[in-house]
Amino acid sequence: MNRCLITYEPCGENLYSEAGLRMLSPYLKTLHSLPFSAEELRLEAASGTIKSAIQGVQPKLSGTFSSRNQQFEIVHQHGNFIIKAQSDIFPELPENEDLTMRMAKSFGINVPLHGLVYGKDNSKSYFIKRFDRYGKNKKYATEDFAQLTGSSRDTKYNFTMEKVVKVIDEYCTFPSVEKAEFFKRIIFCFITGNEDMHLKNLSLMTKSGQVRLTPAYDLLNSSIAIKNPQEEMALTLKGKKSNFKSIDLIDYFGKERLHLSDKVIDFTIRKMFGSTQKWNELIEISFLSSDMKEKYIRLLTERLSRF
Repeated sequence: MNRCLITYEPCGENLYSEAGLRMLSPYLKTLHSLPFSAEELRLEAASGTIKSAIQGVQPKLSGTFSSRNQQFEIVHQHGNFIIKAQSDIFPELPENEDLTMRMAKSFGINVPLHGLVYGKDNSKSYFIKRFDRYGKNKKYATEDFAQLTGSSRDTKYNFTMEKVVKVIDEYCTFPSVEKAEFFKRIIFCFITGNEDMHLKNLSLMTKSGQVRLTPAYDLLNSSIAIKNPQEEMALTLKGKKSNFKSIDLIDYFGKERLHLSDKVIDFTIRKMFGSTQKWNELIEISFLSSDMKEKYIRLLTERLSRF
């Protein structure tokens, strides 16, 4: 019995469920594999199709989806999907990211359409629909926090969470709403071991005359993907990047820096604990290996114990 790479639903002998195919196109009957192996995708990504946010770690390509050809196609411009191949350095990143994004959605975080797709060598690649594209080659005005703060790829880690709050206050149409959402995302990143949430993984978008946080992207448990992680956050909070306790995240960051009410914070924390059963279920039916599943659950349990 297979599970759909897009919905995780049982799909018999098929690779994708009908519901999963409909998410890509209402008339789709099948989804052909990418006409590349994992190695070929890495070589294509290295040729410069699209720059990787984690250079040399997550090979990224620009893609479109063709309903007529029933497959994803690699393009050099005007792509409305991003496709991430298997890394030859860190194991199971596509499966990891797809799972973590799915967990984020169950927590109430807005995420784009995403899933996994097979390559010709049966390897799995991760795909995600670009939230900044619409219509025919049209784009919403979107800037990541590195651009907003004059930072670069080389300095995207040289910032503090406290300063990120000031960026939200300065640019967002309704800062209090976005700060509540930002708190939820940071709590989620901490709980799921994402220690790579740097400035380029946070963005603002102007849509319908309002400036707000974009849907979440690049969420994955980087702590289980690397050996002996030394940090728990990419950006410093309270002058540190590790050994965080609930008082740091709730009292200092949530209340003192974000100025969130007890009601907003309590709702987020209750939602977090209320999501743990679903998270564990998703991990168990995910496409991670048994070893990676065990590592993910162990880290999740440890992080939750700090609250």
